[in-house]
Amino acid sequence: MADLFGSAPVAQPLAARLRASNLDEYVGQEHLLARGKPLREALEQGALHSMIFWGPPGVGKTTLAQLLAKVSDAHFETVSAVLAGVKEIRQAVEIARQQAAQYGRRTILFVDEVHRFNKSQQDAFLPYVEDGTLIFIGATTENPSFELNNALLSRARVYVLKSLDEAAMRRLVDRALGEERGLGQRRLSLGEEAFALLVAAADGDGRRLLNLLENASDLAEDGEQIPLELLQSLLGDTRRRFDKGGEAFYDQISALHKSVRGSNPDGALYWFARMLDGGCDPLYIARRVVRMASEDIGNADPRALGLCLSAWDVQERLGSPEGELAVAQAIVYLACAPKSNAVYNAFNAAVRDAAAHGSQEVPLHLRNAPTKLMKQLGYGEAYRYAHDEPDAYAAGEDYFPENLDPRQYYQPVPRGLELKIREKLGHLAALDRASPRQRRKP
Repeated sequence: MADLFGSAPVAQPLAARLRASNLDEYVGQEHLLARGKPLREALEQGALHSMIFWGPPGVGKTTLAQLLAKVSDAHFETVSAVLAGVKEIRQAVEIARQQAAQYGRRTILFVDEVHRFNKSQQDAFLPYVEDGTLIFIGATTENPSFELNNALLSRARVYVLKSLDEAAMRRLVDRALGEERGLGQRRLSLGEEAFALLVAAADGDGRRLLNLLENASDLAEDGEQIPLELLQSLLGDTRRRFDKGGEAFYDQISALHKSVRGSNPDGALYWFARMLDGGCDPLYIARRVVRMASEDIGNADPRALGLCLSAWDVQERLGSPEGELAVAQAIVYLACAPKSNAVYNAFNAAVRDAAAHGSQEVPLHLRNAPTKLMKQLGYGEAYRYAHDEPDAYAAGEDYFPENLDPRQYYQPVPRGLELKIREKLGHLAALDRASPRQRRKP
């Protein structure tokens, strides 16, 4: 034991002690590393290439990079994008050159959290990846398509790593309890119910699984089965994986939106519950639900928009959990309502035309004429007041700019209230055909 001024050796965490030392010990990612898979074949043949490992935390990105270096007898350098900058990149390049010159060894540069590097920092890798000085391996929890430069992506192959499944978790727990470098010397065991609770809490994260198991083992008696009650007290109110603003965040709101659009209230409720369980602000979801009402239901059921606004209001006024129930009610209503994206499509088409055709003048007959001068200039001349026309409709009237042919953006669907709207617009179109539009000159 160290004295007050000494420094005792710090024991490695269980996850570090159990880090795989060869490919056969590596847990998970069979879709990449099973025999016959391309990455496994490339490794066994020593055909290393630059790559990006994209996946959630705790699935073995760092370990896999280290194994690649070991299998290929390559020098391994690592930098963290959280702490490093261009200076550290240049130092790694110099080490790589020395390794090549003195020992004839290739160098793998592993960059953890590579998405945290800005554009100029990412560009700093390019010449050395291009000329073979470095074999670049980046690890990221974020979508590389959004976070990494195209130039870097074009020089590296992206491999998607998946969350660890129950079978992989079982292998980790068995190794932790059975191996001397793990917890084997303490002769602990874990019941099935406790194992299921541990797996649920880890949520596919192997590092988290081992950290939780180690915490529980510190409080358990040697030679006993780790009590379920002990695990429950340690875990408390655990949360599923949900990174606000990250990939999981946008994937889950997308799943909620698509479930509503697909008229599946059960799927929509599940994703709503998942986001709440992950700590998402219910007001964010309430705002998105209002968007869904306009984008996917529209005039097929105009009541949907009002109901969603009311649910948003309830969430703001009452908070949780009362407000969440109101948002859930709105989500179920949207999922069950008749669907129409006609307004959404019509609005987008109008926006495209407005951008494409420049600043078209408002036709004189559509302008107001509040002054004598404006009347003299022809403002409002020959405007047809619809209420004075048969059926309150000025058949054949033109409401578009002079240099833009009339469009029909809005195409109501034959569902819900839009079925009636479709019939009415069809009737008005027949009146227009009987009274052709007169194009006015400015």
